[in-house]
Amino acid sequence: MRSRPVGSVVAAVGGLAFVLLNLSAVPGALAWQALAVIAFGAIVWFVVIRGPKREHVIPSRNAIRTYGFSVLAMVAAILLGARVLNGPLDRPTAVLPWVVLVVGAHFLPFAGAFELPIFRLVASALVIVGLAGLVPTLSSDNAAAAGWTGVAAGFALLLFAAVGPRLSARPAAQAS
Repeated sequence: MRSRPVGSVVAAVGGLAFVLLNLSAVPGALAWQALAVIAFGAIVWFVVIRGPKREHVIPSRNAIRTYGFSVLAMVAAILLGARVLNGPLDRPTAVLPWVVLVVGAHFLPFAGAFELPIFRLVASALVIVGLAGLVPTLSSDNAAAAGWTGVAAGFALLLFAAVGPRLSARPAAQAS
């Protein structure tokens, strides 16, 4: 079955949200906002609306189960981490980098379950961004570092939304 790249839509919406929700702590917010909105619009137009339809492979039960467990583990880790960071560690600005790290990590099992290595790339990018933001926020409760972490994660997701369908295209023999 041929379909539009739903993953690109999800990544683009998530990326735009990460950027827009975290601009208050970064300089030049209006320029970053404009860039994110333009990127989002370009992805919707060139990738989703005008882009070619791709072969859609129905995921196996194991892949769906992996997806479900990964999402549940992500939600649990975000909530637990936020509780620890806001409570005993008293580092509330580290919550956003923690969220980025955990969201990134939750993509790792998808690579094998859905046989799409792009998820490994998305995961790696977000984990690196999350770790880069955790260091300054844990050491000095740096709000600007947290904001930049969200903005960088957003642009990483926008990038993968744009190039994802090309990187995850299945060879014709596997697509049928």
